[in-house]
Amino acid sequence: MINNKIDELIFRVSDEFNGILRANLYEIGLNDDEMTKLKKRKREMRTALKNCGIGDLDAKNYIKSCIKDILIKKINITEDNIEEYISFSNVDKLSVREKFDILLYCYKKEEGDYALVSLCDKYRLAEPVQNKDNSFSYYVSVDAIEDIFEEERIYLSFVDKLEILVQRVYAGYKGLGVIDELRDMVIDGISGGVSGTEDMLNSIWIFIKGKTVHLQFLEFESEKELERICMNIYRFGYPGQFSMARGYVVNEMKDHSRVVVVRPPFSESFAFFVRKFNTIENHTVKELLTDEGSDIVENVIKFIVKGCRVVGITGAQGSGKTTMLMALIGFIHPAYTLRIQEMAFELHLREVYPDRNILTFRETDTVNGQDALDLQKKTDGTVNILGEVASAPVSSWLVQMSMVGSLFTMFTHHAKTTKALIKYMRNCLLSHGAFTNERIAEEQVVDAINFDIHMEKDIKGHRYIERITEIVPLENSSELYRTRDIVRYIDGRYILGDKISENTKKEIFRYLSSDEQEEYNVIFGL
Repeated sequence: MINNKIDELIFRVSDEFNGILRANLYEIGLNDDEMTKLKKRKREMRTALKNCGIGDLDAKNYIKSCIKDILIKKINITEDNIEEYISFSNVDKLSVREKFDILLYCYKKEEGDYALVSLCDKYRLAEPVQNKDNSFSYYVSVDAIEDIFEEERIYLSFVDKLEILVQRVYAGYKGLGVIDELRDMVIDGISGGVSGTEDMLNSIWIFIKGKTVHLQFLEFESEKELERICMNIYRFGYPGQFSMARGYVVNEMKDHSRVVVVRPPFSESFAFFVRKFNTIENHTVKELLTDEGSDIVENVIKFIVKGCRVVGITGAQGSGKTTMLMALIGFIHPAYTLRIQEMAFELHLREVYPDRNILTFRETDTVNGQDALDLQKKTDGTVNILGEVASAPVSSWLVQMSMVGSLFTMFTHHAKTTKALIKYMRNCLLSHGAFTNERIAEEQVVDAINFDIHMEKDIKGHRYIERITEIVPLENSSELYRTRDIVRYIDGRYILGDKISENTKKEIFRYLSSDEQEEYNVIFGL
């Protein structure tokens, strides 16, 4: 629902900003000190206006403080007239968006950036909702927000009302509209423009605790507003033109969130996808795995990584691959140097492990991935990490990394099975032109990858390791490899399965101390 009074405020606030920025300082008659201060303020304001919608929270807060000054000092917003813009005291006149804004503001006062998580936890908003056909969906309805608002019985002071109004004006002026505060929350991600029709703009989805939840109660005010958000959200670091000729951009935001924007004619509508990484913390494997028998998994993974084996972490989007990859790095010997290659900077491992020797590379318009890989070989890297293997060239890089140039490699991939992982890699090597013989290409893949740690997520968002599979090359056989499931997840608990092959054990022992070798034998009953 469009609030015309808010639109009027946005217009007046915009006019005030323009007046400040366009003012001819030499006509005002200021002394030197005043002139210097005003010049500095104009520079700060221009910079903040440029950066506030791309993940720079300092810039956002600066612009919000300017808006508050304008509302109070220029537009004369007071306790007596503030409800002309949002009817805080008349619940019947509040839109569902306004009720949600109020709820989120109140929770943010107590919980900070965890406000949305707390709200969802308290009212089970991220739990599956049963449909009429007994299927399940994840969504938050208008009725759900209405009921929560009534139950909370919120009291707002004038200061609270003013802060909510400032945020609403900011969101429509230089912010990200209805998703502005949501984007800043500690969630896994948010997307928009990915459902509905031209007449139904309630196409906002959040990714929270491994679940994709449709916010049915929230909608963009217009197609034009969705387009405005898409044209602004990707701009950090000047990644290039987002135009009809270049229908998509992959970039990061100031806070390291990954952002993808698409537009017609490449896509059927404007849309954006923000993947947040502030929910990814330096967890241990034990903290990530909560099911019975997690000690078994931790021990197996520890020896695989300490033994410098090449590991692929596979699974669907949202299954926890990136989080697990970060946890695995904790087992890498601290003296080893890490070199990471990604499409866009996502892992930010130096922030998670600030005391380690880590450097990340990515492709640019002028430096391709192969050139970056060749350069990595000259940067004293011990361990190579590929953020995601999702194309033929990257698969070729993985095999190169695994065979030469590094002690071992870790990567993530979307394969459902170990067989599918090997087949995908083999076909990529063939299509990339690295090999012409299918059998030889598959041999290279089998020799390159030692273990597949497969992540899963159930309908309730619970994440777990379904299996840890060893890939064992076979010689003088019609088959090139066989698989051994070292760990399996069965009926809610982890069970130790096949033993790690003797050849792989010998390779692992090369990198273990005598005490670690003894621990290995005890754990595996040798």
